[in-house]
Amino acid sequence: MAAGTTITGSLADSLQTIIDEARVVREFPGPVPKCAERHRLGEGEGLDWDEIAVSQMNAQNVTETMDITDNPQQFADTLLSITPTVTGITTIVTDRTYRRISKKVVGQMGGVAQAAIERKKDEDGLTTLDGATIELGATGTPVEFSDFAHAVDRVAVGDLYEPSNSAIYGILCPWHLTDVKDQITAGVGTYTVPQGITEKTFTQGFKGTLGGANIFEDGNIAVDTTPDAKSFIFAQFGLLLVEGHDLNKESMRRPGYGGGADQIFIYDEYAYGERLAAATNGAYLAEILGDATVPA
Repeated sequence: MAAGTTITGSLADSLQTIIDEARVVREFPGPVPKCAERHRLGEGEGLDWDEIAVSQMNAQNVTETMDITDNPQQFADTLLSITPTVTGITTIVTDRTYRRISKKVVGQMGGVAQAAIERKKDEDGLTTLDGATIELGATGTPVEFSDFAHAVDRVAVGDLYEPSNSAIYGILCPWHLTDVKDQITAGVGTYTVPQGITEKTFTQGFKGTLGGANIFEDGNIAVDTTPDAKSFIFAQFGLLLVEGHDLNKESMRRPGYGGGADQIFIYDEYAYGERLAAATNGAYLAEILGDATVPA
């Protein structure tokens, strides 16, 4: 028998572990699906979502002595086809696990798998945007306001023969947004802070529109080892999201698995597509490459 004062460490084996709180690791909001032009592939309509674009024609001057009967203009069409594919995730949790772990943890488990589907949907959209033929900015160079303003002008025109005529969105790497804030507030400490966007950015951070694009921050944008990242400007008309069905959740009892278990399946069906992908002047998507050093 040992002599001395009894403290918690003396009876460590007798201490019960209590989970006081539980939380789910937070996800970045995925803005790309919300900004794309969304369509639904209806039941009984096959595997593909098909869109026909009827080409433009050219009119001509006609004088009083001219007969255009033998100069008809021919209609021409172009097919855009998008095939949604299935994305899914499944989890198995045994009955014994449910009995033994903290109820606080059980209460947090429900939304984790669904969040994984939603993150993938956003990342797939970023992959499509990464195929933009309009490329601005440069490696190792901080992005500038002019990069975004020029990108907005380019995607608004789209192809010289077909303007976008739609809302324009910006999906920005958070560190690119920092560079823009720094430019807007560069005079703070040297000049009087003027009212307007400089004052608002200084007091509230940057929010709203940039060069005519509605801006969203996306922390799912990958940063490479340089470190560089890409931000994106696009016309809503140019980025399509075709969905086969709503998010679908199914469950199944597995009585023979580990003394009994529940298996849950979550599925989504979708695909992104790009209008005017092979246009002469770069179409409706633009990417901006730039330095993505963490602010210090």
